[in-house]
Amino acid sequence: MESAITPPRLPFFQIWNMSFGFLGIQFGFALQGGFMSRIFQNLGATEQEIPMLWIAAPLTGLIIQPIIGYLSDNTWSVRWGRRRPFFLIGAILASITLFFIPHSPTLWIAAGGLWVLDASINISMEPFRALVADKLPDSQRSFGFVMQTLIIGIGTWAASSLPLIVSKMGISNVSVPGEVPMSVKVAFAIGASIFLITILYTVFTTDEYPPDDLKEFNRRRKEKLKFRKLILELFNNIRTMPITMRKLGLVQFFSWFAFFSMWSLATPALTDHVFNSPKPDKIEYSIATELQKTNYEVADKAYNDAADQVGAYMGYYGLSSMLFALALTFYTSRNGINRKLLHVFSLLAGAIGFLSMYWINDSMFLLVSFILIGFSWGSVLSMPYAMLSSFIDSNKMGLFMGIFNVFIVLPQILAAKALNPIYSILGPGAIHAMILAGICLILAAASTMWITEEKAIRG
Repeated sequence: MESAITPPRLPFFQIWNMSFGFLGIQFGFALQGGFMSRIFQNLGATEQEIPMLWIAAPLTGLIIQPIIGYLSDNTWSVRWGRRRPFFLIGAILASITLFFIPHSPTLWIAAGGLWVLDASINISMEPFRALVADKLPDSQRSFGFVMQTLIIGIGTWAASSLPLIVSKMGISNVSVPGEVPMSVKVAFAIGASIFLITILYTVFTTDEYPPDDLKEFNRRRKEKLKFRKLILELFNNIRTMPITMRKLGLVQFFSWFAFFSMWSLATPALTDHVFNSPKPDKIEYSIATELQKTNYEVADKAYNDAADQVGAYMGYYGLSSMLFALALTFYTSRNGINRKLLHVFSLLAGAIGFLSMYWINDSMFLLVSFILIGFSWGSVLSMPYAMLSSFIDSNKMGLFMGIFNVFIVLPQILAAKALNPIYSILGPGAIHAMILAGICLILAAASTMWITEEKAIRG
């Protein structure tokens, strides 16, 4: 049987090393979340088409996450351990895809690239969540998940500012219809390199605990990795998941609907509503007059400059989540917390951030909105996982982390298919998607109040 022995407490730098790869993962997610809609618009997508182009990402997660979690639970290599093989495979695939996506010649190739990118990131990400529970005792798990959130915040802030930094270095931020600016291409290439380097750092600086009885583990692994057995166990664990996990799933549902709305529509919403620089309608260059070309180029540069600014402001939600996580890191290293109440107040802060965007007429106020959203993001990335890991079977940690993330991808699939008609009830324009995001975070906070299991609440 696998070891049921409580893992020893680890010092700060061992927890840092095992979490550092999340910096690269977040570079991938931040570039994807902040700039894929911009790439789609540069390749000719309309505002109404964008959410459906994003459907590849959550659909991939729905399939990949539970399977990768299950496979990593039942993997062991003397050299590479249990979770690290998946870190490495995902990092290689994601880095290659990040480099090539902004070079996509057509919209459908970019959408397919997003599919591959999200699958690759998920191969790396889900085992990272399980690694915290593998390596840390329950008394350090809040600290471990908060440490991941701290590193995620650093990655979000840095990656979101990359296109703006690159364009300020003199690299072109203008493109003809159907092409992506060179500044975005260079930013994605830098992100691809950082993704791979940081994952390699964690792979080579972190070891993993072997199964207590390796012979028995290998015997059971051969049985479990049969395809029929895998599918049956997946569905059986979904059917019998604890009630508290279902409640946390509802919290995640509303939280991730809100953040998907931001990732997919913040660029068109804010470039138009706050910066008054919407993406200009595409023209046919071969038959356009010089005046039409000039007008298009001026409007397109204004849009791309505004999109850089939106991306940079979005980076501040990563920065504030980093500061939020840093404060929690110091606090949880020595003290317990009420995870439920902390999560409620954080979600409400994010709701205020989204709702405030509707009344902003000065772009500098976006800084405050995204700082408030960052408090919410920092909690979303840590508290639900800390609560979940406190009461599920440690021998199925990867599987349950994968199943739990189904509650992340289902709302994104729903949003991809129905976001436009839902937010249009509130009024015309993508800015109403941000209002909808704020309402969803209020519902997530209300759902959190239903969590009653003391072991999940205290940490």
